[in-house]
Amino acid sequence: MRDQAEALRLKVLKAQGSLARSIAIVSGKGGVGKSNFTTNFAHSLRLKGKKVIVIDMDIGMGNIHILLGVAPRYSMKDYLMGQQPLESVINKEDEGLTFIAGGSGLDTVLDWSEAMFERLITAFEQLQTEYDFILFDMGAGATQRSIELIIAVDEVIVISTTEPTSITDAYSMMKFIYLKDPDKKFHLVSNRVFRSDDGSDAVNRLQFAMRKFLDKETNVLGFLPEDDAVHQAVLSQKPFLLQYPNAPISKKMVVIADKFVQSDPNGVDDRPIGFLSKLKSIFSKGRG
Repeated sequence: MRDQAEALRLKVLKAQGSLARSIAIVSGKGGVGKSNFTTNFAHSLRLKGKKVIVIDMDIGMGNIHILLGVAPRYSMKDYLMGQQPLESVINKEDEGLTFIAGGSGLDTVLDWSEAMFERLITAFEQLQTEYDFILFDMGAGATQRSIELIIAVDEVIVISTTEPTSITDAYSMMKFIYLKDPDKKFHLVSNRVFRSDDGSDAVNRLQFAMRKFLDKETNVLGFLPEDDAVHQAVLSQKPFLLQYPNAPISKKMVVIADKFVQSDPNGVDDRPIGFLSKLKSIFSKGRG
């Protein structure tokens, strides 16, 4: 009965255009600037008048709060364990971006109690109706838990650099996800680019490989240049988009955010009601 009632409610919300787009931001390896991309991309969307929440899923090594210069008192773990209400683990930094910090222990999903599982679903039910975008900043590489969440979300943004190893790892990550969910929508971004030609070449190579070997189309969002503004902003614990709005990388980020928003021209009507349903199915396996 609960599933039927939820499905009906989500259909109504979908018809009203009220469901968030859920996006996992991933990379094949660490050190590509994924979390920095996430925080600045989120601000780009926010400055367009969108309601955005970032959920740090880089368990044990999460750094979203550091990049934003915020020391949160509670994490998602505190909510799942019933120690804090959802409102207490949702943080807002000075500029207005909303986020939930990561917390140790979230990778032991199979050990979650029924109450913790219900709280997870309840949280995402609420967030999906309160925000326009839910961004999951995933840890580098692929783990069983991270792949399960990635499979559940609507879309995936893949971050790579121009280095051959980074491109290869990014392709391997996309191939792995594709084999689990052939319908997944992929967006590509090349980061830390020294020359424009290199940036275009990197994302084009990824797009070509997906098309040739997997017959899968992907959406190229663009590339971000290597820029000292990033280093300075990290030291200041402020997003470079806000600290240095006229820097080349900030201007490119705005273009990428524009292209991403436009990639969903039909709004929720072009997307299945799948996020919560997939999440329930995935996390329910093996629970009896």
